[in-house]
Amino acid sequence: MRIVFLLYCLVIGLSTFQAQGLGLWCYKCVSTHPGCGKDFDWRWYWSYTCPDVNDKCVKIVEKRGAEEIITRDCLSSIQGIRRDIPADIYEGCRPAAKDVRLAQYVFNDINELDIRRDYYDNTTFCFCDFDQFCNSVGKSSVSAMMIIASIAAYASSWLHF
Repeated sequence: MRIVFLLYCLVIGLSTFQAQGLGLWCYKCVSTHPGCGKDFDWRWYWSYTCPDVNDKCVKIVEKRGAEEIITRDCLSSIQGIRRDIPADIYEGCRPAAKDVRLAQYVFNDINELDIRRDYYDNTTFCFCDFDQFCNSVGKSSVSAMMIIASIAAYASSWLHF
């Protein structure tokens, strides 16, 4: 019975620790890395805490024909790099914003640099900020607290016998 109480305190303590605003946990990878494409494998990537307190996890899907690049990161980490972030950054997916001033005074013929960001036909930003690790896949994922609670329930039922 004492172990059940300790497990219960652990679950409550972890949920309180998580709710104190230490930041949102997101994945950070690009689909050119193994296990980071459409079929995301969370065992390959450590999550990290977003630097901003009111941050969001972002998944950027860029498509051109059959080619698809998926980037996962925190919003505060990509704001200095990307100029096509939509103005509406609430929960959900939306197309990238068009920046007419992007690369206006740059006359560069190196296509690989993609300074005008016109290589991809379709760019979609998906934002989430209510679940830890929510930029993993489009499907609903099991939260870490649910896993801990199920382990605690299993351990308590095992100890009663």
